[in-house]
Amino acid sequence: MRKKIVAANWKMNLLQSDALSFLKTLRSHDLSKFPQLDVVIFPSSIFLEKMINEYVGKLGIGAQNFYFEERGAYTGEISLDQLKSINCSYVLIGHSERRTYFSESPELILNKLKAAVNKQFNSVLCIGESISVRNSANHLSFLEDQLNDSIGMLEENDIKSISIAYEPIWAIGTGLTASVEQVNEVHNFIRSFLVDRFPNLGNDVRILYGGSCNEQNAKELFSCLNVDGGLIGGASLDSDKFYQIIQAANEVSRIEY
Repeated sequence: MRKKIVAANWKMNLLQSDALSFLKTLRSHDLSKFPQLDVVIFPSSIFLEKMINEYVGKLGIGAQNFYFEERGAYTGEISLDQLKSINCSYVLIGHSERRTYFSESPELILNKLKAAVNKQFNSVLCIGESISVRNSANHLSFLEDQLNDSIGMLEENDIKSISIAYEPIWAIGTGLTASVEQVNEVHNFIRSFLVDRFPNLGNDVRILYGGSCNEQNAKELFSCLNVDGGLIGGASLDSDKFYQIIQAANEVSRIEY
C-alpha cells in the first residue's frame, strides 16, 4: 500500500514569523500520531534552514526551486549540494508557475529531475494542463507528453524517490473545480503510464492531486484509488486548515491499512 503524502506549497507567501507560528501549531498536534503519512512543507527558500532546525521530527522540508548544476556563475540560483548542506531533502520540480512565468522548458525540467535523482533527493514532479488544452479534449495526450519528456526519460530504478503531482491549471484560483470523475480519469491515466513504462515499480509511485484541494474536499479526493495525497496551495497557508487536511488523509489511510 502506498503511503499517503500531504505537501504544502507556500509559494511566495508568509513571513518568517508566520512560518514559525505555523510550525508551532503543527508541533502541538504531534505528527508522530500519523505514522502512515508523510507531511512536507515547501516554504520560501530563505526560511528553509530556520524551519529545518526548528522542527526536528516527522516533517519534511523542501525547496520550491533549485538549479541542476553543482556550482558556478548562476546568480540567484541554489544548488542541490547547498540544499543538502542544510539537511533539506525534498524538491519541487516542474510546477506550472515555473513553467509559465519563468519559461522552464522540458529540457530544464528533465535536467533538474536527473540531478535530484543523482543527489538522492525526494522529488515532487508537477504536470498539468491549461483550460485551452482541457477544452480541446487533448488533455491526456498533453499530459502524456509531459510525462514522456520527464520521468519517462529515466531508468526504472531512478523513480523510487519521485512522486507526481497532477495540477489541473484550469481549476486553480479560477473558480472552476475539477470533479472527482475528472480527477480519477487523469490519475488512473498517470498510473497506467507508469505501470506501462515501469512494470516493476510503476505501482509504487505516489500521485498527488494539486488542484484546489482543501479541508472540505480532501477526504473525498484522497479516497480515490490513485490519489495518494495532495500538493496543497492556498489551504496550506492556514495551519488549522492544513491540519484538517492531514487528518483527512489519516482517516483514509486507516481505512486502507
